[in-house]
Amino acid sequence: MPRRKVLACLLLALSLPASARISRSRPVPVTPLATVTVVMDFKGPNSLNTTNEMQREAESILGASGVQLAWRSRAEAAAEDYPDLVVMTFRGNCKSEPGLPRYDESGPYAVTWTTDGQVLPFGEVDCQKVIRSARSAMWGGDLARAEYFYGRALGRVVAHELVHMLTKTGTHAKDGVQREALSPRDLTGASLTLSRTDLDRLKQYYQGR
Repeated sequence: MPRRKVLACLLLALSLPASARISRSRPVPVTPLATVTVVMDFKGPNSLNTTNEMQREAESILGASGVQLAWRSRAEAAAEDYPDLVVMTFRGNCKSEPGLPRYDESGPYAVTWTTDGQVLPFGEVDCQKVIRSARSAMWGGDLARAEYFYGRALGRVVAHELVHMLTKTGTHAKDGVQREALSPRDLTGASLTLSRTDLDRLKQYYQGR
């Protein structure tokens, strides 16, 4: 290829936004530290596509620490014993289009239960609150992939609560998925990861067991 054409291609690549570039680097493998079984207890309708994306997103976030997730329904979990198990209850409708966002809603997307200051392996997600928040950040072509974005949002909320459960602390981070408050854009944006502090806390906990 002539030198001038090579230079033109290089300048074009540098001018593209990061999201438009094709990354050829392979992800750095992470040594598995533990497998945590997440029992899903849906109290209302749910979408298979949304649920699959929720699982994929949560696995991606926690997987960076070496923690792997295995998903079970409540019925499946009742038939076996698991060394590391947490229960995530999903309230409300996790499937249907929520309609117009309600900006006057307050309160958390999800909670992790505690007793006498001890963090328990039980969490609860308000599906409609998460979906309405995600919907407020979507427009244009996003709406044709609504189930995908709802799953991404739910996965990030679940990952947030799992960090509380697995590290047995209510501590929040200054950045990443473990921030105290996540905006609609945080829930639906291209990437949301664990902070370095949370990565280290998870690794130290499981390596020290």
